[in-house]
Amino acid sequence: MGYLQKICDYAVKGIEGENEIYTSKKLIESCANIIRPSMSNDEVRNSVIQISLELTTDSEPKWQYVASKLYIDKLYDDIRKNRGLEEGSNVYGDFYNFISAMTERKLYGEYILNNYSKDDIDELEKKIKPERDFIFTYSGIDLLAKRYLIQDFNRAVLELPQQMFMGIAMHLAIPEKKENRLYWAKRFYDVLSSLKATMATPTMSNARKPFYQLSSCFIDTVDDSLKGIYKSLDNFAEVSKFGGGMGIYIGKVRAMGSTIRGFKGAAGGVIPWIKLFNDTAIAVDQLGVRNGSVAIWLDAWHKDLPEFLQLRTNNGDDRKKAHDVFPGLCYPDLFWKLAESDIDANWYMMCPHEIRTVKGYNLEDFYGQEWEERYYDCVNDDRIEKRVMSVKDIVRLIIKSAAETGTPFAFYRDTANKMNPNKHKGMIYSSNLCTEIMQNTSAMDIQQTEITDENGDKIIVEKTKAGDFVVCNLSSVVLGNVDVNSDKEIEYVVETQIRAMDNVIDLNYYAVPFAEVTNKKYRAIGLGTSGYHHMLANNRIHWTEDKHLEFADKVYERINFYAIKASMDIAKEKGSYSYFEGSDWQTGEYFDLRNYKSTMWDELRKNIKEFGMRNGYLFAVAPNGSTATIAGTSEGVDPVMARFWLEEKKGSIIPKTAPNLSWENFWYYNSAYNIDQKLCIQVNGIRQRHIDQGQSFNLYITTDYTMRQIMNLYIEACKCGVKSIYYVRSKSLTVADCESCSA
Repeated sequence: MGYLQKICDYAVKGIEGENEIYTSKKLIESCANIIRPSMSNDEVRNSVIQISLELTTDSEPKWQYVASKLYIDKLYDDIRKNRGLEEGSNVYGDFYNFISAMTERKLYGEYILNNYSKDDIDELEKKIKPERDFIFTYSGIDLLAKRYLIQDFNRAVLELPQQMFMGIAMHLAIPEKKENRLYWAKRFYDVLSSLKATMATPTMSNARKPFYQLSSCFIDTVDDSLKGIYKSLDNFAEVSKFGGGMGIYIGKVRAMGSTIRGFKGAAGGVIPWIKLFNDTAIAVDQLGVRNGSVAIWLDAWHKDLPEFLQLRTNNGDDRKKAHDVFPGLCYPDLFWKLAESDIDANWYMMCPHEIRTVKGYNLEDFYGQEWEERYYDCVNDDRIEKRVMSVKDIVRLIIKSAAETGTPFAFYRDTANKMNPNKHKGMIYSSNLCTEIMQNTSAMDIQQTEITDENGDKIIVEKTKAGDFVVCNLSSVVLGNVDVNSDKEIEYVVETQIRAMDNVIDLNYYAVPFAEVTNKKYRAIGLGTSGYHHMLANNRIHWTEDKHLEFADKVYERINFYAIKASMDIAKEKGSYSYFEGSDWQTGEYFDLRNYKSTMWDELRKNIKEFGMRNGYLFAVAPNGSTATIAGTSEGVDPVMARFWLEEKKGSIIPKTAPNLSWENFWYYNSAYNIDQKLCIQVNGIRQRHIDQGQSFNLYITTDYTMRQIMNLYIEACKCGVKSIYYVRSKSLTVADCESCSA
């Protein structure tokens, strides 16, 4: 019992609470029926961890930190054992020897020691702050240990949290000039280890390792040809193999019943091809950890739309189902304008191949007013076959699928393309798996196959003109852990992240060469935010208050300002992205569209015209599921779902609370299901003005919502300039979180 008293005293020390709630006496009394004299010290500690979790409630939330403290203590003991260290020794020990040992075991890449001397590493070791291990919640440290800290080939953990953060920082600083490398490594470490910023899951998992695929998500446009479809399928398999999720735009593929080489009724439509992507996601899993993930995007005017909307529903012909893909619809504004003004109006669905053949243009290559004029031009052309349904009936199919499956995701293509800073070089057809990445895409062109002779061997060479194959390089400002009222702190964190993400582009391993071509052409990155609701609670702002709108506007404008400034500063040093000339950044239209007219913006605009921009795309808010858990904050830009809930994962139940929950902020955490979703959309529209790409934004509905009310939310999103809607979540529906894009 002496050991029980000792660890309980240790566990509650420094845990502050109202009226001395968190006492060793209470913890010991709660263990009375659990602890037995025959238990080992490890068993006693594990029991106290479990009791601490069971004590965690919305009124006593800090017991999770008691559990976390003991978890760290256990982690240290496990690592001493796994690394052959003496009991009670300093686990952080000699950092250079640690890196050397990890490199020798092929768990760290040799490039770390190739780019940092022993003196460099010794200097960086002085910046490591072991005390930051104790700022994690239990959920955060548990997830970090199981999924992010490096393990040996027998799954034994070898790495400590601060070693992980410094290893990531050292890797991301390698592209910097030698004289600046340690400075940036220290900055990267500082913002990551203090949980003021998080990198995307692939970056946190793979930076410092021998194999380092650092990007989260990819987007491809499928060509309307057999070779094009199978090449996209091959690209998806390669990306999935290395842990990336994909968004696939399939809107150029001909519809069911269309012609093939002039033969009518020969085409099977998009559904059979979607099923191939579905089966590939299952077959090419991510090292047995989880299935591949893919979103398939189709235009709302495509002739195969009704079948597409039933891909994941539980009724109908199962041969036409694809339960493992995530369908998404690309909407023109016209669709929702008709839904609002004339819901019984006809909606015409057509085959893109037939339009291409008859009219000589691709309808999907246009947006806004020009798209609308060409759409009616096609509608009025009797040579083009139409499939006609009322807008009302299509909306019913959309909402039925959304209520049953949480999908289809929504992409508002007119707004996305109007606000595209690189519209001079292409078209945004769709988004990615998590609906926040919006960049130019184009299909590859497989031109010819040649047979060459090399030393008597016949070599077959396939020549392909690369299209725009988008790569998502992500990180997030943890708004709940940053003083958003301090320009100095915002600038420091944002500038650090922009630099880190820009370096990812040059460091990254690319599973497919098309991704490398596009990534180095646009140098696109995606700065995001997590902890939005956490930030509001910190600042004592209710979600439903009027000042919430003004506060969000100011915060995101300042983040955007410092992100653009940081990219411009890097361009001064390293040069602009190759498509800067003629972009909205260069012409100033980017600033005009957002009505940026203050003195600070005028000066930045002038500097950008002179020095350029390092990155063609900058700002994208991912869902941040896993990394928000690590940072102990709320996910993305959504409200919390509850102040307290139990999360079940792999057979264990872990209590979770709203971030830093206390009596002071208790009433500032409204449940997402109790908030007017129209207000959430309006806030989303305010933030969107400052975000050049998109936001992973969910709708939260209850059984009280009617079809008309849900439809009105989509209409409101269109009117507010929202670019996308991720899941439609309901209490009765469980949807899969995107782990690829966690940032």
